[in-house]
Amino acid sequence: MTTSPTKAAQPPITAHRAQAQKGKQMPTTTLNAIREHGPCADGWKKLLKHLGKTAADDDPLSLLTILDSNGLDDALWCLRAMPEHNKHWRLYAVWCARQVQRLMTDPRSVAALDVAERHAHGTASNQELAAARDAARDAAWAAAWDAAWAAAGDAAWAAARTAAWTAARAAAVDAAVDAARAAQAARLREVCAQIDALQLEAS
Repeated sequence: MTTSPTKAAQPPITAHRAQAQKGKQMPTTTLNAIREHGPCADGWKKLLKHLGKTAADDDPLSLLTILDSNGLDDALWCLRAMPEHNKHWRLYAVWCARQVQRLMTDPRSVAALDVAERHAHGTASNQELAAARDAARDAAWAAAWDAAWAAAGDAAWAAARTAAWTAARAAAVDAAVDAARAAQAARLREVCAQIDALQLEAS
């Protein structure tokens, strides 16, 4: 497959936000489940402090609480302690990748996203996913090689850039990264609201 829509259609979420806020704040895990995966010491201490606890227990712990306490990176790491929602996590990962799909110049990379999305929905096999992953990895290596040659050719120009330009460019990159991470955190909250709403509908 060589073409794909820029972004995959996402299920409606916003209509459930108010209802989800009244629910159980799904998805949840527990401190014991998180500890089984070997969290880093700093993140673990930070979470315990936020919760006012000194040891792990089996009390339900909302992913939103982890996000508010420790931030996006730790919240994403803790998804491994909530495997019952793997479909949602896989689709979330694809959504994140779609945000930079415009930068993917090799169709193998875009195809990998398509297959990953279909796999999350159960319409692509493990073998298809593995093949797409391998093809995307080959594409990434090819892009890295091309970039290395381009960087070598631009070495003289790069050395001539002023410190002010470098700083300005770095600031712009930092701002773009911050905006992307904010969007990812917002989308993760929306996914949690969707899971919460589904839980309410099922109860």
